[in-house]
Amino acid sequence: MHTAILTREFPPDVYGGAGVHVEYLVRELRKLIEVDVHAFGADREGAQGHVPAAELAGANAALTSLSVDLSMAAAVGGVDLLHSHTWYANMAGHLGKLLYGVPHVVSAHSLEPRRPWKAEQLGGGYRLSSWAEKTAYEAADAVIAVSTGMRADVLDCYPDLDPAKVHVIRNGIDTEIYQATADRSLLLERGVDLDAPIAAFVGRITRQKGVKHLLAAAHRFDPGIQLVLCAGAPDTPEIAAETAAAVEELQRTRPGVFWFDGMLTLDQVKQVLTASTVFCCPSVYEPLGIVNLEAMACGAAVVASDVGGIPEVVDDGVTGLLVHYDEADPAGFEARFAQAVNDVVADPTRAAGFGVAGRARAIEDFSWTAIAEQTVDLYRSVL
Repeated sequence: MHTAILTREFPPDVYGGAGVHVEYLVRELRKLIEVDVHAFGADREGAQGHVPAAELAGANAALTSLSVDLSMAAAVGGVDLLHSHTWYANMAGHLGKLLYGVPHVVSAHSLEPRRPWKAEQLGGGYRLSSWAEKTAYEAADAVIAVSTGMRADVLDCYPDLDPAKVHVIRNGIDTEIYQATADRSLLLERGVDLDAPIAAFVGRITRQKGVKHLLAAAHRFDPGIQLVLCAGAPDTPEIAAETAAAVEELQRTRPGVFWFDGMLTLDQVKQVLTASTVFCCPSVYEPLGIVNLEAMACGAAVVASDVGGIPEVVDDGVTGLLVHYDEADPAGFEARFAQAVNDVVADPTRAAGFGVAGRARAIEDFSWTAIAEQTVDLYRSVL
């Protein structure tokens, strides 16, 4: 079997959970079948690159992305199956399906109807991205949802889809790569007190990740708790400025607030996760929340919102605590989130137990080998 994976992100250009998913899925799929990868950007080891049409320089980002899809579609003739990831590449898969008469499988990492704030970033391009996603999903031979909650979202957003075509294959984690490390050099360089409790966040600065809720909640953290915020890649200049102002306000009111602006290396991320007393995931929308798996694999307790697929990862009361998110009551969510962080930090034995249980759960339930095997089985079912 010869499959082409179509994706915006592929190493070394990985900035989000979808990119992490593709990186490890491809690694395991290549042990089982023949896999080509087509990605946005330059050619690189393991992937053919595709760039926007030169004449579209300065055009809306959605249009330039669709021009990349055209380039991808032109390049994938001769494979048995196409598998696209995120709306950025979905249309490449859809066009390839029509052009070559081969099946198209879509992996649902997020859904445009669940991310209305993207209009801030894309303007009218958000309507284009929504159209591209809807068109590709409704015509796909199979849709892979990364959680049971995500499957429900897919069917809710796209009711014309045959439910039999929507399958759950969860995200995974490589626990040989993501594990505790003794290195603390980054934290020491930035002045973090390794003898005091640390609440940490790792993620992009986007509405989806709930960074503003975490910063508001941190005003209620017990005084001895440090906040290490590893946040970069803002969606828009406006949200970047908003986050900077909120961090500055928090730093004026309490000590121990550290913002590591920009993307960190894998080794640096593992340092932060390993040193954390509690990892914070205040997302307002999260199909699965692979970052929680990364934190658990490094032995951190987790406090997370109860949205999307997060409850399928974080076992409430066993690997951490879930906090109910209510869009109509953000202040209530922030107060509950702060209390959960305080409760975990107040009981170091319980926090350590959450960390041990979290790593065990990551090892036992989220193997990439099993995920790749399930994916190949799905491929065979649509050929």
